[in-house]
Amino acid sequence: MSLVTLLDYASVLVFALTGALVASRAQLDIVGFAFISCLTAVGGGTVRDLVLNRDEVFWVADPNHILLAALAAVVVFFTAHLVESRLRLLIWLDSFALAIAVSAGTGVAMALDKPDVIAVLMGMATGSLGGLMRDVVVGEVPLVLKQGELYITCAMSGAIAAITAASLGLTTGPTLILCAIVTWVLRAGSIAFGWHLPVYKSRPPRQ
Repeated sequence: MSLVTLLDYASVLVFALTGALVASRAQLDIVGFAFISCLTAVGGGTVRDLVLNRDEVFWVADPNHILLAALAAVVVFFTAHLVESRLRLLIWLDSFALAIAVSAGTGVAMALDKPDVIAVLMGMATGSLGGLMRDVVVGEVPLVLKQGELYITCAMSGAIAAITAASLGLTTGPTLILCAIVTWVLRAGSIAFGWHLPVYKSRPPRQ
């Protein structure tokens, strides 16, 4: 099993857990849990594979991804009540899922010898679109769009780090590990220390 495949499995699992936690906050039934978990787990990777025109979308080629996401949903359905702060757990789990998924998406595009800009965009899409779909479907403000937090910036930075490392001659393994580390450190810093980019401030028009 290749490193990119392992990363896909890991991102599916962790994103599925975040989807199930969101479903628990929305008080859905067990089928709703499974739907949101699967949507979150494979949403970004599905868009990536369709855009890259791969032979098959990754979870169609290997349905075990869907089974893994559904299993995660069932586990969370019966255990979510044991967690004191599901929102806090959700945010931190999402940060790990983001880091793993950005690495997976970037790695897939690099393996297909796509241009650097496409590899960066595929890393960003894989890392962010599943969570965006999850939050929109349940009517929450998407984490990716919350004011004052780094999210897309983290994904972009991690993907750029991978492209830079590859251009310097690093092999696939260290390159994708570096991608995950850069993505997660920036996201964790935003969560823990409030790191953020300047935001636009509206000004009154000139007289």
